[in-house]
Amino acid sequence: MECTVSWTGALGTRSGMGFVAETGSGHTLVMDGAPDTAKPENGGQNLAPRPMETLLAGAGGCTAYDVVLILKRGRHDVRGCSVKLEAERADLDPKVFTKINMHFTVTGKGIPPAAVERAIAMSHDKYCSASVMLGKTADITTSFEVVEI
Repeated sequence: MECTVSWTGALGTRSGMGFVAETGSGHTLVMDGAPDTAKPENGGQNLAPRPMETLLAGAGGCTAYDVVLILKRGRHDVRGCSVKLEAERADLDPKVFTKINMHFTVTGKGIPPAAVERAIAMSHDKYCSASVMLGKTADITTSFEVVEI
C-alpha cells in the first residue's frame, strides 16, 4: 500500500495549509489544516477535512465495512449501516486520540441484536486494522441500535 501526500500551499492555492493525497489505488483525497487566527498564514481555510478527521473517518469506514460483511456472510438481511464516531484527543502534542465512541445503526429485516453485537466485536477485536491501531492510545467503546424496516 502506498500514498503520496503533497502540500498545495506553495502553488498559490486558496489555503496555505492544504494537502492532496494520491493513493496507490488511484484516488485523491483533499485535506486542509484548521484556521489559525493568531497567524493566518500558518493555518488552513477549512476547505476540506483535517488530517485527523480523515484518520477517524478511515477507522469508521474500516469497521463499518467489517460489520456489513460479517452480517452479510451470516445471511442477515442488512440494508444499511452507519457508524457515528465521537473522539477526544490529548491536550498536549502529540495530540493522539484518547477516547473514541463508535455508535452503529444497522438497518434491515429480522437482524438479531446478538448478531450485530458479535459483528462489532469481531471487527473491533480482530479485523479492523484501524481500530486495533487506534486502540493503542484510545479507549474505544461501542454501542449500537438495530432498526427494523
